[in-house]
Amino acid sequence: MSDYKLGPEYALQQDQNDILKSYRNQFHIPKDKKGNDLIYMTGNSLGLQPKQTKSYVNQELDDWAKLGVEGHFGAKNPWLPYHEFLTENMAKIVGAKPIEVIIMNTLTANLHFMMASFYQPTASRYKILIESDAFPSDKYAVESQLRHHGFNHEDGVVLWKPRQGEELLNYEDLEDILDEQGKEIALIMIGGVNYYTGQFFDLKRITDLGHKHGCIVGFDCAHGAGNVQLNLHDSGADFAAWCTYKYLNSGPGSLAGCFVHERHAYRKDLNRFAGWWSHNKETRFNMRGEFDQLPGAEGWQLSNPPILSMAAIKSSLDIFTEVGIVALTEKSRKLTGYFEFLLKSLGEDIIRIITPSNPEERGCQLSIQVKNADKLLHQKLTEAGVISDWREPDVIRCAPVPLYNSFEDVYRLVEKLRAILND
Repeated sequence: MSDYKLGPEYALQQDQNDILKSYRNQFHIPKDKKGNDLIYMTGNSLGLQPKQTKSYVNQELDDWAKLGVEGHFGAKNPWLPYHEFLTENMAKIVGAKPIEVIIMNTLTANLHFMMASFYQPTASRYKILIESDAFPSDKYAVESQLRHHGFNHEDGVVLWKPRQGEELLNYEDLEDILDEQGKEIALIMIGGVNYYTGQFFDLKRITDLGHKHGCIVGFDCAHGAGNVQLNLHDSGADFAAWCTYKYLNSGPGSLAGCFVHERHAYRKDLNRFAGWWSHNKETRFNMRGEFDQLPGAEGWQLSNPPILSMAAIKSSLDIFTEVGIVALTEKSRKLTGYFEFLLKSLGEDIIRIITPSNPEERGCQLSIQVKNADKLLHQKLTEAGVISDWREPDVIRCAPVPLYNSFEDVYRLVEKLRAILND
């Protein structure tokens, strides 16, 4: 936008006009020792707690106390189908159909579950393509899958790398890799939004390219869910997984989400791990029958849902549903654009933003390099009341989250950074 302005008046005016401004008051904002709000910019790592979450969890604790096992049927929110209460709202956030989404397990566990079904290597087609600077857990997961199937992970992992002297990935390079090695690649698994650079990939373009070469395509959307419009169904991806504790504000280590495209919904030929919660609901408690797999993403669920964690997810999803992902991403673009504008005012010879400048290619996170700076700069920011995120070797990640961050937050952060740099 060309109408961004310097000075605190502009930030305050934008906050006053913000149709989502009231939602900040629905979150607990961490405070300093004097009781002042900290500038919290790490929703990309752990989202803040909605104030209503305590009542959602207490509801289940109260029902457990009063009803015991009968809570599975008699609780205010019966526990037996509790995961179903989350499906439709989560599907809206990630751009999927309800049959394509399930909340279960944790992120890396879900990636392994998906690879158990969709990574089907042969002697000639066994390689897995990931981005070179994928989140470490993704790298460990695909390497271990290769070893599990008897392949050498050093030979089996194909890396999509940025060009010399660059941080962002180029689609032409991906096309070249697939032209050269496509017949050997069984699976493409990319982080939908790269954790380090904040680059938001074109999921449909990658999926179409992978399918053209006969590859299965999946995405780790940990940094995308609740941050950008993923449109997973329209992307055509075979599968995706994401956590809920970052932009989805469900609490540390909470459950994860999983997407399986509807074209796989009724496929019983897919190899998979099974458990009684992926068995036909009508006959599940007969206990003696043969396994009868549920259709859709639910068919990958193994165990009964952990209710206390799901209660926290339900709390956050209710807020997201009220706001809508379209309104959230619209504010996010304005907020992050303003952040970019202010950072550049510090001097582009000092500040380098490695996140794409095109709003279509990023979410709310900006990854910042400061000339001649080391981790001491991050420590000084922390001491100044800014909760940001350091990633080796030299990047500070900041994510102004539209649900609870304000234009004033962004302005104050940059002013504190300015003061530190001028000190």
